Amino acid sequence: MSNPKLSIIIPAHNEAARLPKTLQEVHKYVTSLPFEAEVLVVENASSDATAAIVRQAMPAMPELRLLELTEPGKGNAIQHGMLQARGAWRFMADADLSMPIAQVSRFLPPQLEGAEVAIASREAKGARRIAEPGFRHFVGRVFNLLVQVLVLPGIQDSQCGFKCFTAEAAALIFPLQTEKGWSFDVELLAIARENGFKIVEVPIDWTYSAGSRMNVFKEAFRMASDLLRIRRKRKAGAYRA
Repeated sequence: MSNPKLSIIIPAHNEAARLPKTLQEVHKYVTSLPFEAEVLVVENASSDATAAIVRQAMPAMPELRLLELTEPGKGNAIQHGMLQARGAWRFMADADLSMPIAQVSRFLPPQLEGAEVAIASREAKGARRIAEPGFRHFVGRVFNLLVQVLVLPGIQDSQCGFKCFTAEAAALIFPLQTEKGWSFDVELLAIARENGFKIVEVPIDWTYSAGSRMNVFKEAFRMASDLLRIRRKRKAGAYRA
């Protein structure tokens, strides 16, 4: 497959338990599309059978590719996947599929036209949050307020793990990415905005996954520090292509 229209990039660190079902659902979706698509699983520094499970699935999924990295970090995995992808649209998706994979179509023509960067939003009108603990929602909104004040005014949900970039946007944005941890989403959108790309928030159905690896308390101070660093970089012109 040399010229797919869609690339789905799935970062996978110790995802052996969730990947088999996820790959089945993704395969069912991409084979229903009227155009070619590829699926890239980016395994990085796993200590379980994540890579082996992907290899086992590849004979039945000709659209599936495996990238293996030795360095950890979700941002690191996404950056490599986006730069290795070949699709005209490049979609990052969490391995838990907390957003139904069929909703990827909401980010693509003809359902969405003219968006160079389209991000899943759990806050946009029409979005649904399912089974999320109230306190976790509250903490997320506090963090988003900080994101808006410091870096991204007007963006209601920067942290949802489902985002779509055109090939042209990805080619400019991802080489400028420096954040490898949880704040990489904010940096990507800061780079996009700094270079004049249109960002659209797409309402989705999102189901809370109890297996989330992000500890909001442990990461809170680190992420605040990250936001200040991103703000300084933007003001210094580091994100201008």
